Amino acid sequence: MKPAHPVLGRPGSDECPQYYAEYVALVPEDDILAVLESQIEEVVRLFAARSETDGEFRYAPGKWSIKEVLGHVIDVERVDAYRALRVSRNDQTPLPGFEQDDYVRYGPFARCRLADLVEEFIHVRRANLAMFRALDEGAWLRRGVANNHEVSVRALAYVLAGHARHHRRIIEEHYLPALPRP
Repeated sequence: MKPAHPVLGRPGSDECPQYYAEYVALVPEDDILAVLESQIEEVVRLFAARSETDGEFRYAPGKWSIKEVLGHVIDVERVDAYRALRVSRNDQTPLPGFEQDDYVRYGPFARCRLADLVEEFIHVRRANLAMFRALDEGAWLRRGVANNHEVSVRALAYVLAGHARHHRRIIEEHYLPALPRP
């Protein structure tokens, strides 16, 4: 489904809290839907040659495994897309925050196959894209409160892309170079 309008550019600095602005800054592109779409293939390429053993790898003690990092990205996709849905529908109920470490600790990621987590990311991202593509201009600009901070739907879309980009870079810079060689 094609949007009824062009997405209205990048979010302003007043559309999200500072800790989200760091993710928004990682996405200089103006076409957020194209970025979100392209990240599906990026994730597939990043993990295509990785084994299940690679998925268990932690580059340092106390760090998440590669599967846990991907599981975390999927969790954030779900949480922030839910926030975007609620705000886009003009639901003014303040939405709670969540503790990412608890989500990883109690998540099923260690029991999942890496390939299944990649497939789950693809499905969740495609569902989120369908939701974003259907929004009209007013919905993109609508604001609500999440984790005690005002945030726009537009900013949440950029946060999803920036968050995925952030964790892809961590995997590329810290995990992949440190993987044991056979």
